[in-house]
Amino acid sequence: MSKSPEPRNSTTNSEETQWLVEQPAQNTQNTQKAQNSQYTTVHLVRHGEVFNPDHVLYERLPGFHLSERGFRMAHETGRYMARNKSMKNPAAVFSSPLDRTIDTATAIIEEITRKSNSDTSTEHDSTNLAIKTDERIIEARNEFRGKRIGHGEGALWKNGNWRLVLNLWRPSWGESYKEIAARVQDFVFEKVDEFAGKSIIVVSHESPIWSFRHMLETGHPEHNMLLRKTALASVTSFTFEVGTHKLVSIEYADPAANVE
Repeated sequence: MSKSPEPRNSTTNSEETQWLVEQPAQNTQNTQKAQNSQYTTVHLVRHGEVFNPDHVLYERLPGFHLSERGFRMAHETGRYMARNKSMKNPAAVFSSPLDRTIDTATAIIEEITRKSNSDTSTEHDSTNLAIKTDERIIEARNEFRGKRIGHGEGALWKNGNWRLVLNLWRPSWGESYKEIAARVQDFVFEKVDEFAGKSIIVVSHESPIWSFRHMLETGHPEHNMLLRKTALASVTSFTFEVGTHKLVSIEYADPAANVE
């Protein structure tokens, strides 16, 4: 029988914060129902730094892998997850189909597997983890793909580009936040039920992760892109009740913050 996840206190050293949904007082019947509930945790990880010397907006373009620092970031996050009781035994690992997220997911699996092989106390076998890709967690569509923002064809004064960035809350430069959040929610809720009572790791991108989180916290996905809190190689963990998809908690950690 799965138990309701217990809140963890935020810790400054791990850059971890927590947001909890306030729950109303429960009567005896509701308490019994809660005890019989199952919970699934989805760890949404943003990819590490990308090798992009020309500073183009790579969006969904192929060939953009992690930089050397990006790989170090991904491995640091992987080691953090391998040490974390709620993360070290994922039932599955999913990734956006893009190179940078697959690189990140690969590094995380390597670290979890390494720790699992050396830790006799590990309850589950993590040595056979494989990456499964899903289009619903891919990067947001962007009309500036392949361009340097503010330079050449990406200059805001050329080709009417300025019209695309008039409103940072409702992007006219590509996929809307509503569309992004909807596809991520569809994926997450499906996996919450599929992996009932377990946890999974999902490697995605800044916009999909934050749009989904903002929708859960505020009721709408629209936000100012300059105010996101989704650092490279960071982990945002969502715990839901199976079946009802009721949100229990959101936790955030930035394990690779000090990687150079």
